[in-house]
Amino acid sequence: MRMKKAKSIIAMCLLSGIVGVCVYAAEPARPNQYPAEPIVEPEFYGSPSSSISGGVAVPAGAAYLYTSGTVPPVLNKDGATVYERYGDTKTQAVGILTNIEKQLKDKGLSMKDVIYLRAYVVADPAKNGEFDYAGWNEAYGQFFNNESNPVKAARSTVGVASLVNKDWLIEIEAVAVFPKKSRPQ
Repeated sequence: MRMKKAKSIIAMCLLSGIVGVCVYAAEPARPNQYPAEPIVEPEFYGSPSSSISGGVAVPAGAAYLYTSGTVPPVLNKDGATVYERYGDTKTQAVGILTNIEKQLKDKGLSMKDVIYLRAYVVADPAKNGEFDYAGWNEAYGQFFNNESNPVKAARSTVGVASLVNKDWLIEIEAVAVFPKKSRPQ
């Protein structure tokens, strides 16, 4: 039936002499799947073998906390190199995630409430100008998808040309959801 409908619409577009583009949006092969019961807490989904979630379903009416891009803390302001001042990508990412953890704690949240991370990574000159995704993944593993925090946040990692400070190799944004017990009824 769908194919017949599509051919009919295309024929009408051609016969009517419409100049431009005629778009036909077929019905999805699989309709949206709504949960049988309302979502109470965020639900993470995706491949069990992946260290990150494919996505997160969030309950209606949930309260979110978005952090701004968080940058690495200074290790030694008088350091002669980027690595002495801020560390490598892994060190910078651990410092950032520790800072995000403190921001969350100030709002009554923890890393277990994080549903999404976006990391901006700059090529590391000490690694032949390559992006140190392995360092970022190691830092992520210290905070997520481990024994103390089994949450696998949904995540994007983007390689960028530069950040605001030439010494920064990574900047991270986080999104957390307040648990139901924290939300007013």
